[in-house]
Amino acid sequence: MDFWLRNPDYLADELLTMVQVGTADPSHLITARSLLDDPEPDLRWYPMPRWFFGAYEQLDDAFSLLETYGLATLRRLGQPGKKSKRNQFYLTTAGAAAVADLAKDPTLGWYAQQVKLVALVAGDDGGQALKDRQYLQATYAGTELGVDIAPIAPRVRERLDAMSTAVVEKVGKEVEA
Repeated sequence: MDFWLRNPDYLADELLTMVQVGTADPSHLITARSLLDDPEPDLRWYPMPRWFFGAYEQLDDAFSLLETYGLATLRRLGQPGKKSKRNQFYLTTAGAAAVADLAKDPTLGWYAQQVKLVALVAGDDGGQALKDRQYLQATYAGTELGVDIAPIAPRVRERLDAMSTAVVEKVGKEVEA
C-alpha cells in the first residue's frame, strides 16, 4: 500500500483498471487524471527500490519517529531474539488525533485523500495479493534488484486518454438515443 501512496502513477493505473472492470465508477477517471496532472504527485513521488519480494523499504527508521513521539506503537509476534513472525502497527490515541488534524491542513490533507484512494484500490486484498497485482506491471516486474522502480506516467496517461475518449463516445451515443 505504501508503494501506491508514494507512486501516484501506479495508483492511477489501478483506478483505471477498476473502472475498466466495472468495480469503480467512471468518475474515477477524473481522479486518475488529477493523480497524473496535478503538481502534487510530482512533489510527493518518493521512489522505492525493488528487492526479492517487490517494492521494499525498512519501516523501522520511519516508524521509530512515530513511536518516539507516542503517535504509534509496534508489536512483534514470535520468539524474542528470533525473526518476528508478524509485525502489527497500531495508531495511538495521540496519533489518531494528529491524523485528524493533518487531514484538515490544506497542504498535508493531500495525504489523507491519497490514503483513501489507496484503501479503495487495495480493497480487502492482503499483502500477497497486492504484491501480485503490482507485479502485473511490466516496469515494476522488470526492475533490477536494488534499483528504484521507474514511473509509468506516460503509459498511464495514454491509457487514460483512450478510456476517457471511449466514455465520451458512449455518453454521446446514449444522448443521441
